[in-house]
Amino acid sequence: MERFDVVVIGLGPGGASAARTAAEAGLRVLGIDKNKAVGVPVQCAEFIPLPMGAYAQADGVFSQKIVGMKSFLPSGNRHDSDFPGMMIERDKFDQAIAARAEAAGATFWMASRIVGLDTESRTATVRRGDDEIEVGYEVLVAADGPHSPVAKLMGLPPLEIVQTRQYTVPLLKPYEDTDIWLSDEYPGGYAWLFPKGDVANLGLGADREFEADLKAPLDKLHEQLVAAGLLGEEILYRTGGAIPVGGLREHLVEGRVLFIGDAAGLTHPITGAGIAAAVVSGELAGKAAAAFLQEGDEEAFEDYEEDVRDQYESSVERAVERRQYLRQYWRTEKANTDTVQRKGWVAFDEYFSRDASQEAAV
Repeated sequence: MERFDVVVIGLGPGGASAARTAAEAGLRVLGIDKNKAVGVPVQCAEFIPLPMGAYAQADGVFSQKIVGMKSFLPSGNRHDSDFPGMMIERDKFDQAIAARAEAAGATFWMASRIVGLDTESRTATVRRGDDEIEVGYEVLVAADGPHSPVAKLMGLPPLEIVQTRQYTVPLLKPYEDTDIWLSDEYPGGYAWLFPKGDVANLGLGADREFEADLKAPLDKLHEQLVAAGLLGEEILYRTGGAIPVGGLREHLVEGRVLFIGDAAGLTHPITGAGIAAAVVSGELAGKAAAAFLQEGDEEAFEDYEEDVRDQYESSVERAVERRQYLRQYWRTEKANTDTVQRKGWVAFDEYFSRDASQEAAV
């Protein structure tokens, strides 16, 4: 049985960042991913905030800048706000981070899955093709998404999720803003348009408890924007996936298993933004592994959890409260009022004004 200092499950931006940071510290790192290639298929709106620009400098990553956000309310009223950031080629973004990890000495096994986990002996069973291989680890990083197989193998509760569906379509004119639609047609979520050069990512998210069919409302929005002359009719690419919306896991560290990114519940429960949190938590996890294994820092994992919670827990908890506030109105007339929707979206002052539990009780 081959042993590694760090085994990373999932090589999205978080897992690749953990692998890179640990490998650059001199640790022996194995990264495992179910896909045949890093970053493929793309399941993302492909926006990153401006502070993440340093990660978009590799060739082929940057697509275009984003300047503002237009938020459309049920009444048709529009709210304009600053929203500086950039659109990226998400596959190239992930691949650039992974390439740095490999350059630092990390080993990657693609088209491989974790199928067994013994945390007592610190052994993972990995299926590669027709073979099942046992791999030893000192630290395991779970970067395996909202349906985390690692969490399932450990008997941990699943994360609450919403589903998304997205089309990449022709964009018929230059555009530098992202458009957001807030409506009871997308209960538990919203619809979006992110421009990316001569194409745009048009999508929506919804809670399937309230709306099982994501295709019909997305097709309707697409048709409206085609009629308005903004988008072309052709659908170039279809994707979708799950987004965790219930907040952080009760524990981000379980023994020597560190949860990061979507697997940790770090994705923002209102906006769905998660790339930055994945990268940051991945880097912190890699550094924690190095501190624990190389420096004998017994508090490294506790520090990791504290650092991540300090950065993200407050905003995530507020978003969870806002989801609870909105939940009482979905599929009612009030869900299609501007007043309710303004309290549930980050572009409006009302989102930050009062605790959602107080509002729900009024």
